[in-house]
Amino acid sequence: MIVQAVVVPQPPLLVPALSPGASADLESLRAACRTAVRRLAAVTREWIAVGAGAHEGVVDPGLSGSFRGYGVDVAVALSAGRVTPAELPLPALVAGWLREQAAADSVRVHLVDGDPAECERLGKQLAHGERTGLLVLGDGSNRHGPKSPGSEDERAPGFDDTVARALATADTAALRALDPDLAAELGAGGRAPWQVLAGTGDDWRAELLYSAAPFGVGYHVAVWERG
Repeated sequence: MIVQAVVVPQPPLLVPALSPGASADLESLRAACRTAVRRLAAVTREWIAVGAGAHEGVVDPGLSGSFRGYGVDVAVALSAGRVTPAELPLPALVAGWLREQAAADSVRVHLVDGDPAECERLGKQLAHGERTGLLVLGDGSNRHGPKSPGSEDERAPGFDDTVARALATADTAALRALDPDLAAELGAGGRAPWQVLAGTGDDWRAELLYSAAPFGVGYHVAVWERG
């Protein structure tokens, strides 16, 4: 069963070497992510991660990779044991880096891009599996403000406000109700992973540690504990 879940974004800028220099906004985001994953590791050191991917599949914990494709050769591993180098997608790289920050033992990464019903099925499957922690990786809309990566869309703030409220209150119904088409239009890659989380059940109490769009992208950090 999933004994605890944390929600984090997955931008490469979480890694200090990839985005050096002082930034209060960035440090607040990084600090919230570190707090969340360390709380997860305090409950269980074996994790399953769910991240958005164009090609669905599972990334084995026996692999390692590097952020070299994002500008700096920062190596990460998905487990503390012996690993095999591979080309890892961004969610797996961020999951591996966060695992190391929290000194967790391993993380297996599921890549998802399905409709809400498929996400619900995966969430139920994970909830009835092994005792583990769930790391949910995904960004909100990338269309906040005129300098945003996806160009400004006036619907972005309302969308991410809805997500933030749902993550703050463990409102799984609100997460299930997120419109895949709207999420895609707003560049919100976290929609499918959040809906997998919703599929794990309703017996949660939640704490929102961070929610903002400091660089034109909505980032949310939350910790869900079994109620």
